[in-house]
Amino acid sequence: MEDQTVSNVSEFDFTPYIKYAVDHGTDILVALLIFVVGRWIARIVTRGFVKTMERRKVDPLICGFIRSILFNGLLIAVVIAAVARLGIPTTSFVAVLGAAGLAVGLALQGSLSNFASGILLLMFRPFKVGHFVTAGGDSGFVEEIGLLMTTLRTPDNKTVFVPNSNVLGSNITNNSLKPTRRVDLVFGISYTDDIDKARNILAELLDKNEKVLRDPAPQVAVSELGDSSVNFVCRPWVKGEDYWDVYFGMIEGVKKAFDANNVSIPFPQRDVHLYTEKK
Repeated sequence: MEDQTVSNVSEFDFTPYIKYAVDHGTDILVALLIFVVGRWIARIVTRGFVKTMERRKVDPLICGFIRSILFNGLLIAVVIAAVARLGIPTTSFVAVLGAAGLAVGLALQGSLSNFASGILLLMFRPFKVGHFVTAGGDSGFVEEIGLLMTTLRTPDNKTVFVPNSNVLGSNITNNSLKPTRRVDLVFGISYTDDIDKARNILAELLDKNEKVLRDPAPQVAVSELGDSSVNFVCRPWVKGEDYWDVYFGMIEGVKKAFDANNVSIPFPQRDVHLYTEKK
């Protein structure tokens, strides 16, 4: 078996390759030089471009992506130039690359859409890590803004992965962008209760709450004469981090204060009348 392998190798004719190397030795050396120097220049250009973006405080995630795309694109151009120097037609080579790129683009259409949306989110920054947002139909604290999806953590500690195209393609509500928020509460009292008394109770609760801001002043007003209740809107302004403390604290405080002052909170009731037919 070994003798047969040696025989096959010895019978292989290297003459055409040797002749090509001799006839085109200069072209081969120039092509190698083009590749080595071109690759070196591609690295310098890429490094300089990335440093410029870093000085302008572009997001590191974007810098890393552009570094990869720019270097690989320049390297492909260098390879094409080196191949052309060898006398190999590059038209078909470029056509194959274009067709392959088109096929990959069609296959990854959804991913490319998410990728482009991720770049726009990183550039325009409608929210940052740690903000509480409603985006793509889900609400939660932003944990990560990735190239393909945004990661949210819900208040009950679930992790939600939202595709970036869904985030960018729908309304985004950022609850953490402003330092203050308004708490919107509605409380109903019976039609037989004293409106002024109920208003004073609500105003006193707001005044005693240290987390309620004085400027802008909280609002307490009659908003609706409902089917079974007179409804008050209670709208205090608070710091963003105090929102839920004030929200839940006011609901509990109003219930206790209304009970202590004999102010009733109506609830839906149904009267059933029974009629008996005389036979």
